[in-house]
Amino acid sequence: MENYQLKLEKPWEEVREMLLEISPELTEEDLQYSANGEEEMLKRVAAKLHKDVPAVKAWIESVSHNSGLAY
Repeated sequence: MENYQLKLEKPWEEVREMLLEISPELTEEDLQYSANGEEEMLKRVAAKLHKDVPAVKAWIESVSHNSGLAY
């Protein structure tokens, strides 16, 4: 079973804004999720970016840790 829980250094709203700047193909709707809804959001973003879920999760976490410099 995969672990879908994101480990973020910054608040989600800040990370979400950085992701929208880095990847203009993503929308607010792509990055929306409710409590315990990381799995659905990660799958949506993975499909949009044509990547697998673990890669997207690692990318989002790296953006959180590196002030948006991880592309």
